[in-house]
Amino acid sequence: MKRKKGSRVTLKDVAEHAGVSLATASLIVRNSPNVSDKTRKKVLAVMDELGYVYDRLAANLRSKRSFTVGVIFTDIGNTFFANLLKGVNAVLEAEGYTVLLGTTFDSDEKQVKLLSTMLEHRVDGIILCPVSGSSKEPIERIRKQEIPIVTAVREIDHLDCDYVGIHYSNGAKLAVNHLLENGHNQIAFIGGRMESTAWQQRVNGYREAFRQAGLEVNPSIIISTAPTREGGSNGVRTLLSQGTPPKAVFCFNDLVALGVMESLRQSGLIPGKDIAVVGFDNIPEAEMTNPPLTTVSSFAHQIGSNAATLLHKRILNVERPTERIILDPELIVRDSSLG
Repeated sequence: MKRKKGSRVTLKDVAEHAGVSLATASLIVRNSPNVSDKTRKKVLAVMDELGYVYDRLAANLRSKRSFTVGVIFTDIGNTFFANLLKGVNAVLEAEGYTVLLGTTFDSDEKQVKLLSTMLEHRVDGIILCPVSGSSKEPIERIRKQEIPIVTAVREIDHLDCDYVGIHYSNGAKLAVNHLLENGHNQIAFIGGRMESTAWQQRVNGYREAFRQAGLEVNPSIIISTAPTREGGSNGVRTLLSQGTPPKAVFCFNDLVALGVMESLRQSGLIPGKDIAVVGFDNIPEAEMTNPPLTTVSSFAHQIGSNAATLLHKRILNVERPTERIILDPELIVRDSSLG
């Protein structure tokens, strides 16, 4: 094959050199799974040999798609979201997408800015884990532009949008019932923002477990804080300042629980012995704490893969009916709640 000196290697050149069709070569540069490994390796080797560089901009202009997807989380430092991202990537990379990641740190201002940035990059769709108390208006404006968007982890009130999450109220009931069965009639609830639907649903489950047991809830030991390790520490200090603390604490998430246990130890109390502690999410650190943390598994990887699947389906058919996927939680019992 002869090419003019200095001319750019084209995908047609690659296909001819590798002995495959142009369509097959195109599938390979878009990371489509619909090509055999043998053919893929042969074509990639030819690309390397010829020095082929995929002109994504030109391809995007032809297809009117960017094959990029925006993913916006509240806190990538929380390994729950890191595991969720793994689930997202597993699905979207197989479909040929590149993921652009943004982190809001639970700031509405940052969320609005990131949504705008994603649109400027002409993403094909967005997976959004909304900040606490998100308004539906910015999302509605995006949907009016026919940009597919899927929300995950937290819902946005009165928004008709694809959503993937956990049955948070049932998860809270699992946690509280476990503590009640172990003889704890006073159980504090620490962590999370009141304006968050995930917090509201957990509190509903917490209250329902007490109601079904015929017990009264003490509102003074429901303490809203940032959903972080520091928030857990602050919540414990507030709890201890009230006088004799309850013998059990249910935490909004595992990061809060880690902060709770650290602050308890600093106050001379032994987590799992003096005060039982239960978290929510089952992040990898949960089983490595001292004592290992009892928690509610919320299946972050599965939330991510389901959200990515819904987004891909929405990209292919923006008119399809909205879909909600609510996963069932699972209680993972460890030593922190058995003392």
